Amino acid sequence: MSFPFQTIFTSALPYLEFLQQHGSETDRHRWNSVAEKIELKPEQIEVLHGFRREMRVLCLAGTWCGDCVEQCPIFQRFATETARIDLRFIDRDQDPELAAEMQLAGAARVPQVVFLSEEGAVVGRYGDRTLARYRQMGRDLSGAACSTGLVNESDTTFHGVIQDWLDEFERIQWILRTSPRLRKIHGD
Repeated sequence: MSFPFQTIFTSALPYLEFLQQHGSETDRHRWNSVAEKIELKPEQIEVLHGFRREMRVLCLAGTWCGDCVEQCPIFQRFATETARIDLRFIDRDQDPELAAEMQLAGAARVPQVVFLSEEGAVVGRYGDRTLARYRQMGRDLSGAACSTGLVNESDTTFHGVIQDWLDEFERIQWILRTSPRLRKIHGD
């Protein structure tokens, strides 16, 4: 039996409700500070405007998590650019079964995303950090490495993180767009 991601998606919260319900005032301030720094290039916006299939995006996150602070506002920014992205969040500690299902390397890691088709079929999973961030961590590794979730003005890796996530959203969109089953349903 497959994991009930679609059922969880239907009970998960939109971005602002998630922050309101699970975040403290400090958490919300940190997420908003990052959101204000997100700048999409015209070609990135064009990619998002080119989406043709609905994609449901379930994000397992924690408002307290530095990596979530850095990345989750990016997902919301994408969702504001296209009605084709239905983005929902669930707190990692709210659903222990989902957290266990989403473990990476035997541990709970956030943020993680499950991409679903319009009818709830799993299309892909991605997270906890992107390749750009892991490359940066590899360059900087000199002891414990834990993101604060704060993006400073000189952090060029943040732009790479945005692009890495956009690439993954686009990859999932292409899977959906070229799916023979969905092409038959949509007559294209």
